[in-house]
Amino acid sequence: MITDIKTFIVNVRPTREEDLEQIQVIDQHSFNLPWPARAFRHELLENPHARLWTAEANSGEGAVVVGVIVVWLIIDEVHIATIAVQPEFRRRGIGRRLLAAALQDALRSGCRNATLEVRAGNQAAQSLYRRFGFEVVGWRPRYYRDNQEDAILMTAANLGEAYSRWLENGGWEREGWTYS
Repeated sequence: MITDIKTFIVNVRPTREEDLEQIQVIDQHSFNLPWPARAFRHELLENPHARLWTAEANSGEGAVVVGVIVVWLIIDEVHIATIAVQPEFRRRGIGRRLLAAALQDALRSGCRNATLEVRAGNQAAQSLYRRFGFEVVGWRPRYYRDNQEDAILMTAANLGEAYSRWLENGGWEREGWTYS
């Protein structure tokens, strides 16, 4: 348990089975329509196209999972399925680090572009994605079942260029964070 969330080190690493309970809690705190508990387990253990990355914060008092990203790698494309950060750890660059780790892995795996859907009202997420070169390419009216909110479709058509843009803005060295 981290008692002082102002001072911590974040490591982004591949998700492990023992992370799943904490990931489910983060998902429930992040979304009106969280994934079913079995969904993360399925993605981690049974879906050969899925990659899951976990952000783990450590302040010296022990480590705690504070974020997750799930992506699907299909042929030469990576699809961002979900990304979530524990509410009290938001606005600290953790989502940016998770996205960077997933995109770097996708590039190494031969992906050339990336896609995602994001709520029309989620300006913070849209801003994050634009930093990585994502552009709006479409709209899905009433996509989200909980409130009929529209989804914005975004694509990074040149993933290598998008990732390079992130590196030029400080990349992994910014704020002293690590990726493993």
